[in-house]
Amino acid sequence: MTAPVFLVEPAALDGSPSRITLTGPEGRHAVSVRRLQTGEEIVLADGAGRGAYGVVAAVDGKDALDVEVRELREEPAPAARITVVQALPKGDRGELAVETMTEAGVDAIVPWSAARCVTQWRGDRGAKSLAKWRSTAREAAKQARRLRFPSVAEPMTTRQVAGLLGGADFAGVLHEEGATPLATADLPAAGSLVLVVGPEGGVAPDELTAFATAGAPPYRLGPTVLRTSTAGVAATALLLTRTGRWS
Repeated sequence: MTAPVFLVEPAALDGSPSRITLTGPEGRHAVSVRRLQTGEEIVLADGAGRGAYGVVAAVDGKDALDVEVRELREEPAPAARITVVQALPKGDRGELAVETMTEAGVDAIVPWSAARCVTQWRGDRGAKSLAKWRSTAREAAKQARRLRFPSVAEPMTTRQVAGLLGGADFAGVLHEEGATPLATADLPAAGSLVLVVGPEGGVAPDELTAFATAGAPPYRLGPTVLRTSTAGVAATALLLTRTGRWS
């Protein structure tokens, strides 16, 4: 069985520790849900690229265990960093988009309140939705055995997204009427790559204009039209392959 991953505070991995105690919600999950036993392999990650690989040395009650560290690894930051600006889908499709993009290897996700979004994040509901996206990204990163977890930003307006696109080394909008396939786009070898995924109702004309002015023209993925909850993971996989991260 592949060793499960649990999240720890970065300080826990400082100083090349030989033994780490896992407590709190992560410790409770390891002991009471996963029921890890002494001698089983485990990985403790800080979510920023560092991981401690070891075995369970002792289990303490229902919410703590000691890990004997056998190896420390550090995953370097990718040369080409992929950000997906995800328009807010209906229902739980937002969590589906976050989950699958995280499993594929996206580096950052930006929620976007597009003009044609049926769902809008406001007040307490918005805060709860953002917390759910972040929790989904965290759990998906652990499931995918990632050491470097993706960030989920505060929701952005169209103007803020245009500013983000303007500062990227490559920027584009996924759109079914794009003249250029994303598969043939001229990509930089390194830097920030930002893609916009619109809502089910499509990106509004004025949004397309604002993004094009910021340096993000429309690109198409292929001959089929994907839902907003699946377009992001398809585009992420394509960019991961083309930038050599999936080589």
